[in-house]
Amino acid sequence: MEEIKKQLTDALTGAEKVLIGIGGEWKLREDGRDIRERSLGDSAQAGLKEAYDSLYALVKDKDYHVVTTLTDGAIYETDFNPGRVVAPCGNIHWRQCSNACTKDIWEEGEIPDDVCPHCGAPLTGNTLDSGNYIEEGYLPRWEAYKKWQTGTLNRALVILELGEGFGTPTVMRWPFEKIAFFNQKSLFFRIHESFYQIPREAQERAYGIHCNSVDFIRDLAGI
Repeated sequence: MEEIKKQLTDALTGAEKVLIGIGGEWKLREDGRDIRERSLGDSAQAGLKEAYDSLYALVKDKDYHVVTTLTDGAIYETDFNPGRVVAPCGNIHWRQCSNACTKDIWEEGEIPDDVCPHCGAPLTGNTLDSGNYIEEGYLPRWEAYKKWQTGTLNRALVILELGEGFGTPTVMRWPFEKIAFFNQKSLFFRIHESFYQIPREAQERAYGIHCNSVDFIRDLAGI
């Protein structure tokens, strides 16, 4: 395991671009709880903030972009540039009308009583789980991500997929495999406690790492 950690850190040192995917292993267990409270060590994910801090330290000087399938908004409580983050499954801290009577989306606490000013329905999290998901919340950032992605072709690219399963594989898991296959200068690291396998066509420049991705990244700080 120490050798693969060194391979990853060496790859990041030489990378021109870094694509990061953050999946379910990084999910906060209690919706809406501020990630900064996780440093108190009072839950099974007490090291989550430390892992985010370690991840940021690895890429802060790089041309990076982050895709997350999480809706807990935790990454927005870290040092990552929100302009380099896209959350296509939504964010519970963005609010929408539960009836989707309008495309308007509000910040948490922006609307008094959390009630839609247009129809009077309660507001709900602007996430895929809302039942009436308003995608306009993430689309501008998705377009920015796609534009950034076009600039990775034929560049030294490190793809770092962290803790992503099969809940929404079309967002991250399958696209990352495709990017790794076509970019001959890429290195692909898939880290997951269970779903770490690499498809045969991507194996030439890819590593499937059988480990909890939060623990793996947090432990990199000690290298």
